[in-house]
Amino acid sequence: MMLPEDDHDLGFVNDLPRMLGRRGMLTMMGGVGLTAIAADPAAALDCVALPWETAGPYPADGSNTRRGQTVNALTQSGVIRSDLRPSFGGMSVVADGVRLDLELVLQSSEGCTPLVGHAIYIWHCDTTGLYSLYDVPEANWLRGVGLSDAEGKVHFTSIFPGCYDGRWPHIHFEIFESAEAAVSGAASLLTAQIALPEADCAAVYAQDARYSNGTRNLGRITLARDNVFSDNTDAELAQQMLAMSGDPVAGYRGTVTIPVGFTADRNTAGGPPPPGGFLGRWLRGGPRE
Repeated sequence: MMLPEDDHDLGFVNDLPRMLGRRGMLTMMGGVGLTAIAADPAAALDCVALPWETAGPYPADGSNTRRGQTVNALTQSGVIRSDLRPSFGGMSVVADGVRLDLELVLQSSEGCTPLVGHAIYIWHCDTTGLYSLYDVPEANWLRGVGLSDAEGKVHFTSIFPGCYDGRWPHIHFEIFESAEAAVSGAASLLTAQIALPEADCAAVYAQDARYSNGTRNLGRITLARDNVFSDNTDAELAQQMLAMSGDPVAGYRGTVTIPVGFTADRNTAGGPPPPGGFLGRWLRGGPRE
């Protein structure tokens, strides 16, 4: 199935000024050129640069294909957004699940200072482990880009991710210097993943029937055996673990600080993709990432 394309769709670059307005654009552009605002002394704790991780087989960032066609959500109009549950850019399917409000704080690991005006692209699976544009080609839900404010904060509303066989529950992300860098195909400053706490995952999967395979799959995996998180230090795992409050009925709020090490090793444990790409590995029985 061919993914929809509109000749008049100017995508990410067109969304940016429309969303922020002239004053917002000037503020963001000026903020990027200024020295980062000093962190609150009460919050000036040591921060651990997150390790680079694989983007997995379903990034939809222009780096891979589905059935021979490049998959790139970043060029679609509407990708800059805060509510990730609906589809965008001409698609109408909506993802359903336990509500999850996210606050992501982007920092430089040097001094734990906020990264202002940076773009973060996040994506994750639905309640049963499916990814839009790949497993569900008629949808692009649970994907989106946000821009960090003067405190380095980005907010999204999404759903609690499910747990598919072979992977610990997680959220993927890529950080870029700017919105323009993301849409141009520039290399990310950091590609990594956020882990979800076991107790909250167990509660959601046990109490909500929409997560029909979650309890079973969670029981088959641990952080220590996960093919992405298993080689991280305790400090790195603590840094990339989402701190959560809430419950399966009212929904959850999750926060995490993401320190970027600009001189970090960009090699990932997953190594280069096998012949046929990440999707080919999955079709041959390899792990989904």
